[in-house]
Amino acid sequence: MSAKRIISPALRAAVHVRSSKLNAEVAKSASAYLSSAPSGGKHSLPDLAYDYAALEPVISAETMELHHSKHHNTYVTNLNASLEKLDAAVSSGDVSGIIALQGALKFNGGGHLNHTLFWENLCAKGGSEFPSSGALKDAVDARFGSFDEMKKDLSSLTIAVQGSGWGWLGYDTNTGRIEAATCANQDPLKATTGLVPLLGIDVWEHAYYVDYRNVRPNYVNAIFDVVNWKAVEERLVKAQG
Repeated sequence: MSAKRIISPALRAAVHVRSSKLNAEVAKSASAYLSSAPSGGKHSLPDLAYDYAALEPVISAETMELHHSKHHNTYVTNLNASLEKLDAAVSSGDVSGIIALQGALKFNGGGHLNHTLFWENLCAKGGSEFPSSGALKDAVDARFGSFDEMKKDLSSLTIAVQGSGWGWLGYDTNTGRIEAATCANQDPLKATTGLVPLLGIDVWEHAYYVDYRNVRPNYVNAIFDVVNWKAVEERLVKAQG
């Protein structure tokens, strides 16, 4: 892709989206996307905190390498390309061009956001232990009754996702409760439902086909053995404020 750098995305967004050619909704959306770009203007593939083989036998090294270095990297590459196009469209006041990019930005931006959280969700099997006390246990017990019931409800919803998508455990800031939910494709949880993401389970086939073929239930059941519950609880505590 082009080596072009998006200069000061937040500043550029603030200046150009004031153009009278852009209606308020389009301007707000474009500004949000451009302002979300990191310093330097480019999103990058995050490093993992563990080796590709660390999650075996639940997730093989082959699956991890393909999923991280190929699939996630493609979302990052396409997101950066879409942001370059958006930058140009905003600069020229091209409303049609901005609108045409919304699908690619949502899909690739969501793919990058979801996968970044997904990698942080995982840890070696020996390090995955649901806490016996604390904020996460209290929240799970209050909403589901027990860890086993939460796992059952979340697994059922996740397995039932039609086509490709994600199963989620999220925090509802309005009720102060955690909820199980699903989103299609790469739709981000918070933007779609308002829930703050705590735990995501990727059920696109590229996440499990090498290891489980088309038997999604086996994959979903197994992934709970490599969930980084410490990271999930840290997100919950942060969301609770």
